[in-house]
Amino acid sequence: MVKDLDEKTEALPDHVGWRLWQASRAWQAEFAAAMRTAGHGWFTEARAGLLGHIPRGGIRQAALIERSAISKQAVQQLLDGLEAEGVVQRLPDPRDGRGKLVGYTRKGLDALRDGDRIKLQIEHGYVERIGQQRFSALMDALRTLHTEQADAGDEEAGVQ
Repeated sequence: MVKDLDEKTEALPDHVGWRLWQASRAWQAEFAAAMRTAGHGWFTEARAGLLGHIPRGGIRQAALIERSAISKQAVQQLLDGLEAEGVVQRLPDPRDGRGKLVGYTRKGLDALRDGDRIKLQIEHGYVERIGQQRFSALMDALRTLHTEQADAGDEEAGVQ
């Protein structure tokens, strides 16, 4: 029965979304592995997904939950782990006694610096593989797609 289904299945289209997803997954895996190699054994892709929403100057926990678009419980769990590892700290928000501010510790800021260095190393590897001209064209195309998408979102939201 499975063989019959497999033989009748149409080939899936080779589309840009699939290629972007594959490239993103490969980049994330390479980055996470390099971070662990650099001494950040606590670093995982899930934690990276949250850290990417925390500015270096910190953020209110409620704003982080909204910004990350994941559940309050998931954010809480990730922050608990990052706090236990000494990467972030939660302090009372002086403007709202019930709120918390999430900020990086020295260990967290050191990890961000290592992350910046590793990201540049990964980009250098891409340039070596595809050449500077193709890499620059890729970056320009991605910026254009993002800008056009952001502009369209602003128009839909009534932002001018």
